Formats: sequence, C-alpha cells, structure tokens
Amino acid sequence: MTQTQALQARTTAVPAIELRGLTKSFGSVRAVRGIDLTVRPGEIIAFLGPNGAGKTTTIDLMLGLSRPDGGSVQVYGMEPSAAVRHGLVSAVMQTGGLLKDLTVAETLRLTASLFSDTRPVSEVLARAGISDLGDRRVGKCSGGQQQRLRFAMALLPDPELLVLDEPTTGMDVTGRRDFWAAIREDAAQGRTVLFATHYLEEADAYADRIVLISHGQVVADGTAAQVKALVSGRTIRATLPDADATALQGLPGVETVEVRGDSVLIATTDSDAVARHLLSATAAHDLEITSRGLEDAFISLTTEEDQS
Repeated sequence: MTQTQALQARTTAVPAIELRGLTKSFGSVRAVRGIDLTVRPGEIIAFLGPNGAGKTTTIDLMLGLSRPDGGSVQVYGMEPSAAVRHGLVSAVMQTGGLLKDLTVAETLRLTASLFSDTRPVSEVLARAGISDLGDRRVGKCSGGQQQRLRFAMALLPDPELLVLDEPTTGMDVTGRRDFWAAIREDAAQGRTVLFATHYLEEADAYADRIVLISHGQVVADGTAAQVKALVSGRTIRATLPDADATALQGLPGVETVEVRGDSVLIATTDSDAVARHLLSATAAHDLEITSRGLEDAFISLTTEEDQS
C-alpha cells in the first residue's frame, strides 16, 4: 500500500473532525466553553450561531490557525496543522487577500504551485462555475465571483474536508443555487463539508446536520427537523384588520403577537384554541397554521442560552 492509499484508508476509518472539551479564551472573554463535536466523513454540517457565539474561533481551532487553551482537536485523527500539510483540509473564508491585478486563472495557477499535487485549473474553474472568468482580473470581479474564486482555490488540492465561512456572501440567487448544487455533488462523492452561514434557509435546505452554538457551547445538534422539534408550538397567520395585540397576547398559550398591516402573526403552544378564538370571537379570516421553522428554533434556543 502506498503512502497515499494508506492516508485515504485512514481518512475513512476515523472521524473527519473530533473536538473534545474544547476551550479558548481571549483575556476575560471565554469564546469557546467546552465544545464536544464529532463529524463523520461525508457529512454536510451547518455550524450556526449568533454573532459572538464562538463559531469563527472554533473554525480557527479546526484549521490550526489558533491553539486551544484546553481540550483537543483532531482532523482525520491528526493535528489540524498536519491534516492541512497533507492537503486533507481546505477553507473558503468570508474575507481573504486576493491579488487584484492577477487574472482568475493566474491566481489559481499561483495557488496550485504551493502544492505538490492539485486538480487541473480548468477543472476547478468549471466546478466553481467560473470557467468564463479565467482571463478576467480579480479586481474586476464582483464580490460573489471573488467568493467563487476562493471556492475554486480551495478545491485545488482535492481536500477531504472543506470548511466554508459564509460561503455564498455576495452571490445572487442563481449563484447560490449553483454553488450548493456543486457542494452536494462533492459530498455525494465522500467530501466532508462544514459551513457557517447567516442564511438559515441554506442550512435548512442543504445540511445533513445542524450544530447550533451560543456563548461558546453547543445548544442543539441534529437534523433540521430534530432542531426544529426542540421548539414546541406553531405559528398562526391570519388577516385581521385593527387587531388588538394586547388582547391576543392574553390568550392561553400565546407566546408572541406581531401585527403586520392587516395581518397578525401569533406564536402559540395551543394553536387549536387560538384558531377557535380567532374564528369565533373576531373577524379574522384566511388562517394559516404552520410548524415552527429553523429561524424560530435559532432564536428560541440562543435566547434561552443568553438568559441562563
């Protein structure tokens, strides 16, 4: 067995990422407070949390850009820096220095020269959906196009693990859709993907699993359906001109009431009782009752953590 074959066998036999008791502080600020996380090869993980939750610090620890104060970080059974040296890990960060005077293709060729073995530049251009931009100077590319270039750069060493920090920032709707189609195709071939995003609909639509952190701790870990199920209740939307928000707020089981023009949006743990009241005691009509979404779970779980 060659060294490359031995490395490939190892990456399928151990977790892609394993964090145990991970801690990191900056002065008096405890950014990461004992995170435990195991990511299996081939998973697509959405790593979510409010600003200041510790997402970026944890990602930096996974990439070997920072060292933990306590606990351990293993990437395919080795130290992050070793995994990076072996070309097992690539990252697409939200910001990053690009040389504006180089063309897109020149940027990729320069990056490829830093590795002993890479995918062809033409291939990663196609995978990132920017084959037609090879001769364009980076400074003339839009923000979304530059983000696609960073994605192409990350694909050059054909990594086992791809870490994405706000990967679709600056992309239009079509660009975001095409980007995630490419990610899904890669994951189907065994690549592990961990991404942080503020677009919760992307996490809901594309992640196999959602890890939600707040104040440096994991507060939820499961499929999108499992995370949503952690928040009880439903949402009722109805047309009700001149709604009395105070009276509705006083109904049993009502958590929040939001008036939007002639519509009212009610979060409740007893949707049947609230719906009966609206239909029998008010002029409400066009009722819609829906289960809580990922945004509701995100707000509820992180707010509860803030209050603890």
